[in-house]
Amino acid sequence: MLQQPHYLKETPSQTAGPYVHIGLAPGAAGFEIFDQELGRDIAGPNAKGERIRVEGMVTDGTGSPVKDALLEIWQANADGIYAHPEHAGAVEDGFRGWGRVITDFGTGEWGFDSVKPGPVMGRNGNIMAPHINMWIVARGINTGLNTRIYFEDEDEANAADPVLGIIEWERRRQTLIAKPSIRNGQTIYRFDIRLQGQDETVFFDI
Repeated sequence: MLQQPHYLKETPSQTAGPYVHIGLAPGAAGFEIFDQELGRDIAGPNAKGERIRVEGMVTDGTGSPVKDALLEIWQANADGIYAHPEHAGAVEDGFRGWGRVITDFGTGEWGFDSVKPGPVMGRNGNIMAPHINMWIVARGINTGLNTRIYFEDEDEANAADPVLGIIEWERRRQTLIAKPSIRNGQTIYRFDIRLQGQDETVFFDI
């Protein structure tokens, strides 16, 4: 007689919890426990291209700041090449192309310094407009959210981008566009992230 298979019950889902930023970015949270904090240096001192700063705020469905969010960033260099073993020698020494920041506990603002990425070769030889990939996690989010930051001053490249092209509504497309300004001679891009509600940021299922 065949024995019936035994199935385990699914483990209940959990959100990231209130201390995810301490566990993943202790230095940013005020706990200097590592000699070198993972994810602080995105571009490195040898990266070529335009030095930029990206800033923004994460807000919830009521418009209130989310003050305990953690954001991971990864990007290509100014030549559109990612730091990857397959591209050994093709990126500048010290260029990581990856970083991790948290929102300010008081204001909900976040920001990071890097270089502006170049156009990236996508699937089937399609060229993607300059962009920065972002992953967001916070208390109340069961699964990390994936989005992209595009640049308002890259109109021609954005118009031809295959990812932006699949977003039918222009208003929704605009939630992925960072707007530039100049502060003390440096280019600052503003990119606010809305988790729910009107003008919710476009998130990708990847």
